[in-house]
Amino acid sequence: MAYTALYRKFRPNEFEDVKGQEHIVKTLRNQVNAGRIGHAYLFCGTRGTGKTTIAKILAKAVNCEHPVEGSPCNTCSVCQSIQNQTSMNVIEIDAASNNGVDNIREIVEEVQYSPTEGKYKVYIIDEVHMLSTGAFNALLKTLEEPPSYVIFILATTEAHKIPITILSRCQRYDFRRITIDVIANRLHELLDKEQIDAEDRAVEYVAKAGDGSMRDALSLLDRCIAFYLGEKLTYDKVLEVLGAVDIEIFSKLFRAIITNSVTECMAILEELVVRGRELGQVVTDFTWYLRNLLLVKTSEDASGVVDVSTEHYQLMEEEAAMTDMEVIIRYIRIMSELSNQVRYATQKRVLIEVALIKLCCPVTDRDYEGLVNRIQVLEKKIEEGVVSAPRQSTNNTIETKNTASEQEVPIEVLERAIPDDLQEVAKNWERIIGVQDGLYKAMLMDVIPSVGEGGSLLLAVKDPVQLDFLNKEDHIEAIKNTIEKQINKEINIRVQYTPSGSTEAKSMIDLTKLTKMAIEFEP
Repeated sequence: MAYTALYRKFRPNEFEDVKGQEHIVKTLRNQVNAGRIGHAYLFCGTRGTGKTTIAKILAKAVNCEHPVEGSPCNTCSVCQSIQNQTSMNVIEIDAASNNGVDNIREIVEEVQYSPTEGKYKVYIIDEVHMLSTGAFNALLKTLEEPPSYVIFILATTEAHKIPITILSRCQRYDFRRITIDVIANRLHELLDKEQIDAEDRAVEYVAKAGDGSMRDALSLLDRCIAFYLGEKLTYDKVLEVLGAVDIEIFSKLFRAIITNSVTECMAILEELVVRGRELGQVVTDFTWYLRNLLLVKTSEDASGVVDVSTEHYQLMEEEAAMTDMEVIIRYIRIMSELSNQVRYATQKRVLIEVALIKLCCPVTDRDYEGLVNRIQVLEKKIEEGVVSAPRQSTNNTIETKNTASEQEVPIEVLERAIPDDLQEVAKNWERIIGVQDGLYKAMLMDVIPSVGEGGSLLLAVKDPVQLDFLNKEDHIEAIKNTIEKQINKEINIRVQYTPSGSTEAKSMIDLTKLTKMAIEFEP
């Protein structure tokens, strides 16, 4: 016998079996009991919440010979024929593939004939929003005044696309997303029937991954069972099958971000890619992780609303104390924007890499949260002694600290030794960075412009990721073109990897510090 998917095998046959839609079930049962049955119903809600299932149960209930408290008995001949899809009185129509005027005209003609058995002819039109304008118009009159033995049940996931003239003629019922607890309890119930052993934590994760849809959760559970057929379903196995990422990876990624380590972030992303994780799901899950961190940061005790173990909750408390609330909100905003972009992108990895660079480099973000993050980074550097203010001498000239390997050289002498072209670049460096496209701007933010061989512009980078990006012929050419447009001069460019603290970095001339910057105000 052919295998039947779980969501089909355990589809509810009576109102008592429907989970998560009690407000709708109670109303429909009362109508059947009282004989106050409407002529047109509109079921709205996201996928997998029970719209078609309840429509079929209602079709059985109104035709059942022996209804039990408004629910079908499932034993009479009418219930059996509807259950076996052999009844001529229940007609299911997929509006996605039957959306023309002719399809609706056939229905209009058929409603003139009374039912062969039972009391009502029930038309279930799924995805009704897919009907054309002409088809809606053809349905309009019949929907308003159908024969007494006809009931229309329209189901849709996009109610806003249905004409108001149709909406006003139907009893509308909005289906809610099913809660994680309800889905998890249903999964446990079905696993017991199937005699499959599974960890509570694994079942809860599948329920959460269902995102409010019972059908999606059952389909995901089916995948996990099939992959580990005959074995106990554990949390780690579920993560492996669904391409999910454990909370420890997100903890590691978060710590890399708050330390502004682009290299470590890229290494973690590479690890996720190699392990075959679905990148869209990674973005969604990490956004949820940041949401949990925000709750931990802003609540006295968020253990009741953050679904993690005690050990992981303590870890999140530690991480929440590492940064400010505004910074976490900035992270959530960037990741939420990324989630929408990744959904339809062909180069998902590139978009995620750009977002991680934005998270690590708040200087690229001009919003309020980005400015707060930049201030926080600067304060941290000052506390660690990384940044020091220049000393002001009595004659109002800037003095530089001497080290054993450095000699004090007057700025005027250095400026005379710098070619005029490079001085123009230095004066306009902020503007040159400002007009760059997104990724170029991010990569050039902490680059040190210096003097190269033969009067060329030397771009000193501190990070291997910057080197890999900037040291490409087409990327160098793009930067050259931008500079040429700003100063009307052609400049030769060379990119060099110069780690912070190295001898080369200490002896390198930073053009932006030795030449006064040109400040321009836009009208």
